[in-house]
Amino acid sequence: MYLPELILLIYFSYVSLYSFILSVGGVFYKVRHAPEDPFKRKMAVLIPAYKEDGVIVDVARQALRQHYPANRFDVVVIADSLKPATIIALRSLPITVIEVSFEKSTKVKALNKAMAVIGDHYDCAVVLDADNIMERSFLTRMNDLFGLGYRAIQGKRDPKNENNSMALLDGLSETINNFIYRQGTVGLGMSASLNGSGMIFDYALYKSIMAEMDSIGGFDRELELKLIEKGIKVYFAKDAVVFDEKVASTEVFERQRKRWISSQFFYLKKYFAPGFASLSKGDLSFFNSAVLRNIQLPRLLNLGLLTFITAVSFVLAHHLVFSPFLWLALLGLNLLAMILAIPKKFYSIRLLKSVLLIPTIFVKMFMLLFKLKDANKTFIHTPHGPIEAQPSNAEKL
Repeated sequence: MYLPELILLIYFSYVSLYSFILSVGGVFYKVRHAPEDPFKRKMAVLIPAYKEDGVIVDVARQALRQHYPANRFDVVVIADSLKPATIIALRSLPITVIEVSFEKSTKVKALNKAMAVIGDHYDCAVVLDADNIMERSFLTRMNDLFGLGYRAIQGKRDPKNENNSMALLDGLSETINNFIYRQGTVGLGMSASLNGSGMIFDYALYKSIMAEMDSIGGFDRELELKLIEKGIKVYFAKDAVVFDEKVASTEVFERQRKRWISSQFFYLKKYFAPGFASLSKGDLSFFNSAVLRNIQLPRLLNLGLLTFITAVSFVLAHHLVFSPFLWLALLGLNLLAMILAIPKKFYSIRLLKSVLLIPTIFVKMFMLLFKLKDANKTFIHTPHGPIEAQPSNAEKL
């Protein structure tokens, strides 16, 4: 039993220490208070919309309501497989609508087509999902940060809806990710991980990198690595907020996580060797984004498996090499990392009730590990729709 125990111990020691170190890094993260920049950069707000008839018209309308000079930003909706009525509604707004059609749709194709159409007279590219609503000061805040010299910034995605236990847990997961993989990495001097939306880039830089890409799933992972390769670290702007719809059903959650897990392991394989090569050159940021973050299972799976191993170790203590208290310490370290990352506002009766859903989610995610074959060869769409159960957080602006 020594070798299997040792392998598990090494893996979970790494996972627990990694999460804890980055969580501590998140404590040292400092918000950059940029002075107001008198130069207002021309921004293209790019919104790919694939079969998003239920939300895209309202999102486009909301995107126009920025506290930023109207003549200094354009809202560009990339309409892929939208209904004719939706196209008509979009064209009634003072936005740019670009209709696209692909044999196999991807965000990279849609974004590249849009930039080819709108041309090069922009300073910044803002990328949103079709369900995202920017806080009114989002563009202003980003413009001021660009004045400090940043060329790639990830904004903070906050939950737009918390209408049931699934949405609450999904929002909590994103909050923990923001703290560990964005605040933590920036706090430790590395590049923040990209979210896929709520992002802003130097336009020429973004267009040139995207032209090199043909990613199907997880394009943000490859984009992040290509930026770091060019010596550009992504900054995390905690106070530049985009509201994002969280999944409200376990079925949609399963489809979304399948796409994420598949892309994670796809890019781990693709960039594993370059990641270690970068480490030999002292580039810890690239190594972290290419290898350290991708080589581990999703956080919920790690926590569930570590909890199970800890419990079993106490039952079989006399038959195992390593003390069960060692496993208990690793579990405690893992939990401490998450406790540091969870804001006080999440601690409520609703959260306690939502925890009852975690075993079901764990089983679904564990089974996904056996369903990943060819998942990164096809675009897996996560549908969005109007939130009916309660007013969205974005409506409270």
